[in-house]
Amino acid sequence: MKKEVTKIGVLTSGGDSPGMNACIRAVVRSGLYYNLEVYGIMRGYSGMVENDIIKMESRSVANIIQRGGTILKTSRCKEFYTPEGRQQAYNNLKKLGINGLVIIGGDGSFRGAQIFSNEFDIPCIGLPGTIDKDIAGTDFTIGFDTAVNTAVEAIDKIRDTADAHDRLFIIEVMGRDAGYIALHSGIATGAENILIPEKKTDIDSIIKSLQEKEKRKKLVNLIVVAEGEEFGGVELAKMIKERMPLLETRVCILGHIQRGGTPTCFDRLIASRMGYSAVESLIEGRHNIFVGILNNKMHYIPLDEAVKKKQRISEEWLKIVKILAS
Repeated sequence: MKKEVTKIGVLTSGGDSPGMNACIRAVVRSGLYYNLEVYGIMRGYSGMVENDIIKMESRSVANIIQRGGTILKTSRCKEFYTPEGRQQAYNNLKKLGINGLVIIGGDGSFRGAQIFSNEFDIPCIGLPGTIDKDIAGTDFTIGFDTAVNTAVEAIDKIRDTADAHDRLFIIEVMGRDAGYIALHSGIATGAENILIPEKKTDIDSIIKSLQEKEKRKKLVNLIVVAEGEEFGGVELAKMIKERMPLLETRVCILGHIQRGGTPTCFDRLIASRMGYSAVESLIEGRHNIFVGILNNKMHYIPLDEAVKKKQRISEEWLKIVKILAS
């Protein structure tokens, strides 16, 4: 017999991403539509441990769909890693009668949900809120499209000044473990080189490419680097300067600008769709899953499986980069 879910909690955990508010809105309003009580858990798992939980109504999520960040705030909670912390979190949920959870976050958030659900038999639904697009089982993650568009806009502006001064610009974008932001923004802006954690960087090949372009009088070059790449933007610039001292080189680290800002239409749409599907999943008994979108259809993967897999960059993308950057 599946347990009937009557009260649900929603939280955002880990790094924030544009579209999280749209997702919260969808969860709250879908839950209320189905006559569920909905509670917002503040600051991720920290709010669960510290009992920082508020009841939400339809007006609680008014005028937030266009806002970046998360109205529920987010944090990383060390206490939740301990059995005692998780027990305290469960006690707080039990007092309020919350018997279903929606977790919006990345793979670390999903791991926490998996452990918690296994220990206390509370159904959890994970929704992929991460700008890195590093979760296998979904074509899109909430916030990725906005982050890439932010990076593209910045890189386009950098190319203008690079052209004015005949300079090499190295632009470091976010992506600690995954190179999707670098890959997509680099291709979209015509970068001459794109360096990602998934592929070992060949410094000799980069130097050779730059020297060959110098001979062709191609003096404006962009290299887009993911922050988790072997060297990073600053170290890469030093290595190039040692080999090509006359080449004017500048480094620009985009940093947290990629996390904020108004979410794109696409991020608002997938966030709304995923939030609605999370509530339907709880009602229909599809518990302890992560909800993604594959081939424009909702895709449901057990949390146990989702935390073991990483999204991989296909060889086709790497081939495209090589051909278009030549």
